[in-house]
Amino acid sequence: MSFLPNLLHLFYLISLFSLSSAYTTTLSLSPTAASPSLANPCQRLAHLATASSTRAHHLKRPKSNISATKLPLFPRGYGGYSISLSFGTPPQTSSFVMDTGSSLVWFPCTSRYACNSCNFADVNSSSISTFIPKSSSSSKIVGCRNPKCKWMFPNVQCRDCERNSNSSSCNQSCPPYIIQYGSGSTTGLLLSESLVFPTKSVDNFVVGCSLFSSRQPSGIAGFGRGPESLPVQMGLKMFSYCLVSHRFDGSPVSSDLVLDSGGAAKTNGAKIMYTPFRKNPASSILAFQDYYYVTLRKITVGGVNVKAPYRFLVADSDGNGGTIVDSGTTFTYMEGQVFELVAAEFEKQIGKSYSRAGAVERESGLRPCYNISGEKLIDLPQLTFHFKGGAKMALPLADYFSFLEELVICMTLVTSKSMEGGVGPGPAIILGNYQQQNFYMEYDLEKERLGFRSQLCK
Repeated sequence: MSFLPNLLHLFYLISLFSLSSAYTTTLSLSPTAASPSLANPCQRLAHLATASSTRAHHLKRPKSNISATKLPLFPRGYGGYSISLSFGTPPQTSSFVMDTGSSLVWFPCTSRYACNSCNFADVNSSSISTFIPKSSSSSKIVGCRNPKCKWMFPNVQCRDCERNSNSSSCNQSCPPYIIQYGSGSTTGLLLSESLVFPTKSVDNFVVGCSLFSSRQPSGIAGFGRGPESLPVQMGLKMFSYCLVSHRFDGSPVSSDLVLDSGGAAKTNGAKIMYTPFRKNPASSILAFQDYYYVTLRKITVGGVNVKAPYRFLVADSDGNGGTIVDSGTTFTYMEGQVFELVAAEFEKQIGKSYSRAGAVERESGLRPCYNISGEKLIDLPQLTFHFKGGAKMALPLADYFSFLEELVICMTLVTSKSMEGGVGPGPAIILGNYQQQNFYMEYDLEKERLGFRSQLCK
């Protein structure tokens, strides 16, 4: 598919084209649908493992150039969680993947939207729902002189405006964005729109109008720390979610994503444990400013500390090492030296209790895997993450081992052979959504901390 018609359409569009009180909004958060072509459980795990490693590669090594945004994205498929948001006057509703690892909110846009290699995840590229700017009276292209343009392009130069002696009449738009990621890209223009909820609306919300994408059948709702993210633009003091368990079968299950401008913690039920967000590194890689860094003190397997080197657990001033929390990654990623310590400790403690499933390890890309056929009771060491401030995330078995039709179990942590050597670049550990299942997760933006507690999500 040629980019040319879509770029011509992009430049054609260029030529055409508050919240005052505290509130709480609750949205439905659903797992993205499974691909019908990957019905085999082992193939599904292999796809998720590959997608998680690819996502990690681009969170750690985000590409940048003069026209690229600072936002690392991930290959679409299943393994994420989606929400519905409404934009425009009158409102148009679209589906978005909820992503705490990036900041821009964007949707497929205009009747000419094209998506290459998007016939997957039970979606046909010809049936993708798109936002139609000309049907909304509140749609405006963000101008080059608009301060919000610098959210995406800090060094933007409005040359046409500078040559125009009457700056008030300058109608040059903010440059088109091109977001590149593991297996594709998306490109479009920034719009100023109204984000509409049942009882509230946010005017002049900056959203991406994407005209061409690769492997992106739905938009992305960025919940990162950048100024263009949904939480920052809405002035939220807190947002929280509780992820229902992955089924990867398209079942219509969901849980709540709560957007809170009042900052009142939900203290019902078990006590919430907190760990502070780390100050984002002053790195030359701007994408690192989007991430939610936390300090992981240690990792234990069955109560035994795996003794991961300090340089992997704590990020340096350039953003190398440390841990981030990312709803867009499925399986938790660990640098090779940390992963090998964790895997070796599981192998040591499990010993000969269960036999290794070597064939499944080779097919799925996950390890260790064990045969459990005929076993009535499974007894495995507990995996626990210990964070700064005393917060401990003791994972239930289903969050770090996946069952394949009650015959085999595989550890759902991943690494990448291409990144085994050192600590950088970027975060050494990426806490994915599979390990966040059935935890209440609270992003306290006012007090700069992450809260969590074990809870059945439904």
